[in-house]
Amino acid sequence: MLFPWLKRYLPRSLYGRAALIMMLPIVVLQLVVFNAFIQRHLQEVTTQMTGTVLQEMEMIVAFGSASPTQEAMLEATAPLLAPLRMELRFLEASELPPQDELAWNEFSGRVVRDALRDSSAPILAVQFSQDKQVRLIFSNRLGPLEISFKRRRLTVSSPHQLIVTMLFFSIFMSVISFLYMRNQLRPIKRLADAAQAFGRGRNVTYKPTGATEVRIAGSAFLDMRARIERQIEQRTLMLSGVSHDLRTPLTRMKLGLAMLEEEEARPLMQDVDEMRQLLDAFLDFSHGVSTSKPEDTDPQDLVSSIVENWRREGQDVMLGELSSNGTVMLRPGAMRRAIDNLISNAVRYGSRARVSVALTERSLRIRVEDDGPGIAQDQFSEAMRPFTRLDPARNQDLGSGVGLGLAIVADIARAHGGALRLGASQDLGGLQADIVIGR
Repeated sequence: MLFPWLKRYLPRSLYGRAALIMMLPIVVLQLVVFNAFIQRHLQEVTTQMTGTVLQEMEMIVAFGSASPTQEAMLEATAPLLAPLRMELRFLEASELPPQDELAWNEFSGRVVRDALRDSSAPILAVQFSQDKQVRLIFSNRLGPLEISFKRRRLTVSSPHQLIVTMLFFSIFMSVISFLYMRNQLRPIKRLADAAQAFGRGRNVTYKPTGATEVRIAGSAFLDMRARIERQIEQRTLMLSGVSHDLRTPLTRMKLGLAMLEEEEARPLMQDVDEMRQLLDAFLDFSHGVSTSKPEDTDPQDLVSSIVENWRREGQDVMLGELSSNGTVMLRPGAMRRAIDNLISNAVRYGSRARVSVALTERSLRIRVEDDGPGIAQDQFSEAMRPFTRLDPARNQDLGSGVGLGLAIVADIARAHGGALRLGASQDLGGLQADIVIGR
């Protein structure tokens, strides 16, 4: 970008940027035309007309300059005043105006006044009255002299017509252009909404419409969505099938080990139990978010019920701050599994856990904290990868997991259009896990 500092002041939405692209040239063109009209049409023409009137005034004054009295001068100049459509009279000292008389919106009058002041004529005052008469008062050896005539002798009759017409048609064409632009941008907005909904785990009905390029992008999105859904379905079927098929030989092995001596069978039974736990984790990971559909869910009620279940099991799990009011589109089954996984890790590696909910207009945040050893900051991203075990960094005495707990939570958060964020708990001193989902 040529001027990077301008980026912060530019609109962010497509509608705003399109409107800026459309309106900026119109405004610039209006300013250029307006300036050219003021400079060339109003000022120059008004100045020329003022010069002509000034020459006529000088001719009238020169024609009566030899008159000995005011009456003689009025009589001598009378033959000139009628053809020039002017009136001439002398003023008493009490009739002299203290200053020029111009309305606040009198642009042409100010041009006339400035032109007269710049000339060598002895102008005392310039008056533009409401009856469209112009009165010029100047000094004379016989007394103050007033010359009055119609305003159109000095200024254009309707100087505002071009400006009003230009503004009217500019606004009219801008409204038409905006309506057309809105009709063209609506298909792009629908495509963006469909993509955003799919990113948050929801499928909305979408049909490509609009311009050719938008239709191509919409069709590509539908193909991509179908491929992703097929891949998720194939992953789920594959892992579910493998896990289900392995349960049968494991069951036979467990039955066979039951026939052996207890001391001899104990290590092998531990291996079989670990393999069964591994298969259960595979099934949870393969299910992902496919076990429930999005629905309006009260996150406070969901978290409260989960915490209550853990408390009934005798675990030290407590509710934290519940700043939520309203519902969010969630998959309750999947979200329950994610929160359970976080609480399970918390009570496994620590002695107590705390769960809090914060719901705003823009996002939902579910936080689980514990008082365990936590995870080093440089291992946060690695901890959320599937089949990654960080037990040596936490508490190896409590057994080894299969490395899918946080991966399942991260997968469920991404399926809701959110993310799993790890950090250090300021209050409990252990791990802090946040599920953040945009609304």
